[in-house]
Amino acid sequence: MANPAVELAGVTKRFGDEVVAVNELDLTIEDGEFFSLLGPSGCGKTTTLRMIAGFEFPTEGSIRIHGKEMGLKPPNQRPVNTVFQSYALFPHMSVAENVAFGLNMTKVEKSEVQRRVSRVLDQVQLSKRADARPSQLSGGMQQRVALARALVNEPEVLLLDEPLGALDLKLRQAMQVELKDLQGRVGITFIYVTHDQEEALTMSDRIGVMNEGSLLQVGRSEEIYEHPASRFVADFIGDINLIDVTLNGSGGARLSSGAEIALPGGTTGSETQITLALRPERLALYDLDEEIPAGYNRVRVKVSRRLYYGDVHFYDVDAGIGTEIEVKEENRPGVELYEVGEEAYLAWSPEAANLVTS
Repeated sequence: MANPAVELAGVTKRFGDEVVAVNELDLTIEDGEFFSLLGPSGCGKTTTLRMIAGFEFPTEGSIRIHGKEMGLKPPNQRPVNTVFQSYALFPHMSVAENVAFGLNMTKVEKSEVQRRVSRVLDQVQLSKRADARPSQLSGGMQQRVALARALVNEPEVLLLDEPLGALDLKLRQAMQVELKDLQGRVGITFIYVTHDQEEALTMSDRIGVMNEGSLLQVGRSEEIYEHPASRFVADFIGDINLIDVTLNGSGGARLSSGAEIALPGGTTGSETQITLALRPERLALYDLDEEIPAGYNRVRVKVSRRLYYGDVHFYDVDAGIGTEIEVKEENRPGVELYEVGEEAYLAWSPEAANLVTS
């Protein structure tokens, strides 16, 4: 059986006596995987990437790449390359010269340099701009040059530290698709660090969510979004309603308003405080005299705010629980709009909810 691309076992990184940047992290990343480390600033994701790259060394634990212990090997002795947010392209060099720079510095034979530069420029779809200067390229093209410069060294693992952060929103969204397509074409392992949940959900085969130096949950994008394992993950990934409820011992729960609701099948326990996590798009509003699907929970609410976002309407509704609940409804013909102050039923399938702990 082939070794995983990267294995971290019990990896801890301390800075001085007080700061624990990464705490006992265990992680296995498979060969050919697009894996994202996602979390807020200061959570330890970049420090983890830097330890894989060799820019930092673990205080404790082991890092292996394709089964080989990295120990105290410096970056130039590891089978990885890193792409940073700053492209650091040489303005006086052409695209091809920028890409070839590292190979020329290591005295690779000229014919091999030309072959590898030509191949990687094809992969990033910049062959026709090989003679252009960086100043003649768009931000997205400059990003692809930086990627090509890393890929031309044929690393076993490509590390990407928030490489799209300098791009505007529309270009960043377009580059997310391009980057995922590129990873599929080159077939090597990508480890991507970001605080942007959309980037991680769009591109990743799997995501690891970090906070305060710990890895909280690892899973496919759908698993992380649909079934968050903790309150932090639920709150960090996408829009979410977090509602404190009390289990009633019969597979249901009670809101602070006193309303009884059904929970996902298999829920047990009684008189236990727990958090109900509900995505706004899993909720719907119904007229007070409108038929609601059988088995759905229903709670009487009053609309306190409506926001128009073009493709969707966002509602804030008051269910008498001390915090407003957000509802997201698609903007399409025939969908009835509710006015501020209007009463309605808020309804959802019990299986649409998740129960999370702290």
